[in-house]
Amino acid sequence: MTSDKAELQESGAVKSAMRVLDLFEYLGRWGDKTHTEIARELDIPKSSLTQLLKTLVRRGYLIYQPASKGYELGPAIADLARRVGDSTDLVSVAAPVLSWITGETQESCALNFIKGDRSEVVAAVTSPRRLLYHMQSGDSAPLYATSGGKALLAHLPEEMRRDYLSRVVLEPITPNTITTIPALEAELADVRAKGYAQVVEEFTIGIAGVARPVLSASGFPLASLNIAMPIARFEDAARDRCLAVLEKAVADIRHQCGWI
Repeated sequence: MTSDKAELQESGAVKSAMRVLDLFEYLGRWGDKTHTEIARELDIPKSSLTQLLKTLVRRGYLIYQPASKGYELGPAIADLARRVGDSTDLVSVAAPVLSWITGETQESCALNFIKGDRSEVVAAVTSPRRLLYHMQSGDSAPLYATSGGKALLAHLPEEMRRDYLSRVVLEPITPNTITTIPALEAELADVRAKGYAQVVEEFTIGIAGVARPVLSASGFPLASLNIAMPIARFEDAARDRCLAVLEKAVADIRHQCGWI
């Protein structure tokens, strides 16, 4: 693609994004406006506006009112706002829970959020043992390669998960990393069935981990809690102990946040 074509494409994308934002701000202030009113007051060609409105209604960001033939902001807007609030509360609620997890297991643990196509550590507590795996806020990894990432990915709404799987490139980070979509899909189905994710040297050689998702009241994966340890200590008894601790930790967080 030539630089001129790229610039035109980027300009068109920015213009479309600006129209969406202008529309949200306009309806947020005035509400219940017809197609004609929106086109006139925001100076958007009617043909372009028709497709934009259809898409936003289908995704739940707008609602069409047949009686007035007007459009209003939809429930998806409120859902986004709730998720921001939930995520903010989650970090403060999770801090003492993370300390409890490490106290119970003597292993490093973390709270992870989805950031684009990656999972990112937003809070962590380090194991007091000499042989340990260190995690800190800001660390990130592909969703498909870590226990925390898989716990998040497996519980995304189907449309979001399919979109991710249709474009992700599975790079072989270690010899154990999953590198085919069918294998990843099968593992994600297993994660949903079992309620937890597990990796053994898929992101870091010598390290294994387990994770459980932290689901909102609506079932959206707001975060995941994971425990990571050297494979020298990753025996069945240790894994089962970690999973039991994570189950209690997730229940505690969801209870404190009012999601159960």
